[in-house]
Amino acid sequence: MSIQTRRERERAEREQLIVTAALELAETEGWDAVTTRRLAAEIEYSQPVLYSHFKGKDAIMAAVAVQGCAELAVELRAARTAAQDARGALKAVGEAYAAFARRRPALYDAMFTHAVDLPFATPEAPAALWAAFNELLTAVEPAAAEGDDPGLLTETYWAGLHGLVTLMRSGRLPERAHEQRLELLIGHFTAGAG
Repeated sequence: MSIQTRRERERAEREQLIVTAALELAETEGWDAVTTRRLAAEIEYSQPVLYSHFKGKDAIMAAVAVQGCAELAVELRAARTAAQDARGALKAVGEAYAAFARRRPALYDAMFTHAVDLPFATPEAPAALWAAFNELLTAVEPAAAEGDDPGLLTETYWAGLHGLVTLMRSGRLPERAHEQRLELLIGHFTAGAG
């Protein structure tokens, strides 16, 4: 192994260490607790080392969001491919999305609630963002009626899921009716699908 290869591997390992530490800290204490000073102490590197990898907390949060989208894509794909039919896939994806948001609230916030410097819905978006979106798209496409834009329909389904999750997490919608709300959402998306 060349010295250059070893240095690149060590750099990637440090970056992952920073991202993992930021997420763990956010999951236990919230994103307000995540500061470059605190992260430097957690990973036992100096702040300048942290800044050699990321411009600051916002860049770290963006890296967390990209990693989270990759994880979400895997979970959505597993849910979608385990379903028996198109309606089942749409339901499974919705359930998997909501379960992910409930299970990983700090990660979900980095991905979809906090402002991060990531180009969503553009060709420049990181592959992980497209992977997660494409899993939603694959589940929604069979429900598209003739003339529907599948991308816009997927964005609408995603917005519905996000709204349900966000309102439930904030206590504005009671959790006890989550399954019925999800069924209503899916029912309206699949009403015209054959």
